[in-house]
Amino acid sequence: MKILITGGAGFLGINLIRYLLKKNHNITSLDISDFHYPDVMDKITIVKGDIRDASLMSQLTKDADIVIHTAAALPLYSAEEIRSIDVDGTRILLQESFNHRVKRFVHISSTAVYGIPDHHPIYETDKLDGVGPYGKAKIEAENICLEFRSKGMCIPILRPKSFIGPERLGVFALFYDWAKDRKNFPMIGKGNNRYQLLDVEDLCKAIDLTMTLPEEKVNDTFNIGAKEFTTMREDYQSVLDYAGHSKKIIGLPAKPIIWTLKFLEALKLSPLYKWVYETASKNSFVSIEKAEKILGFIPSYSNKDALIRNYKWYLDNLDSFKDQTGISHRVPWKQGVLKFAKVFF
Repeated sequence: MKILITGGAGFLGINLIRYLLKKNHNITSLDISDFHYPDVMDKITIVKGDIRDASLMSQLTKDADIVIHTAAALPLYSAEEIRSIDVDGTRILLQESFNHRVKRFVHISSTAVYGIPDHHPIYETDKLDGVGPYGKAKIEAENICLEFRSKGMCIPILRPKSFIGPERLGVFALFYDWAKDRKNFPMIGKGNNRYQLLDVEDLCKAIDLTMTLPEEKVNDTFNIGAKEFTTMREDYQSVLDYAGHSKKIIGLPAKPIIWTLKFLEALKLSPLYKWVYETASKNSFVSIEKAEKILGFIPSYSNKDALIRNYKWYLDNLDSFKDQTGISHRVPWKQGVLKFAKVFF
């Protein structure tokens, strides 16, 4: 099939490209950022551009069988950029896909649409209450998808938990950096809460299922996450154990730490944003029963498997990004004042 992947130069994008190339699809990657993956550059079509460019979107969707929409402005972007890219960009892309009768439009949303719920597990039918500009924009983008679904388009919507694996850096690079440097790692709260993650390969598997199963099965909304996960403390301790330096997860009182991080965020001295520090000490897991039953989705990786697999990739590729920082998942985030906190652990 001819597949257009938005955000193709991103963490999910490159993993999805590699996954789908094994199935011999004809792939076009669209991203506003440069594409830096030599292993696939001669196997796909690479377009540098913006999903808000209606003329370009018309050109790219004209021959596409499937559009997989992974592009998004992440929470560290400004509120204006998040809305412009995640909401307005999604509408433009959907409109052009509709105009050119694209067979399927797979929309990658987020479990951030649930906000901070008062019960677990979370089901697809639960209330949507996004936290911050990112969570709210993701809800709006889903509503646009529903609008075009009502016009006859097949639009599977996937709500993945935080996903990790090869190429994933961002906030996880902070944890891996401390593990590499033989440090204990502080955790907001006692770490007894359960926080579900997802390996990017399992997300690619779910996307593939929504591409290939009958339309009547996939034209719906699905939570995607790991099947096996324990507590935050136990899951993250597995990385410190793998690192082999006898270091431990150190629990810290949640309320004062959250207030401190909120203050540091306001001063732009910490990369951690509200969604991270206000949910880190709380339960956060979704039911994947619907995806299991309807899509036949079977995750291959537990939280521990995914974290260790990501850490191994981090160590193996450290030289390629050690001097880089930014606000995407593809590069480490600046640690700010947290870098100096390492001396105490």
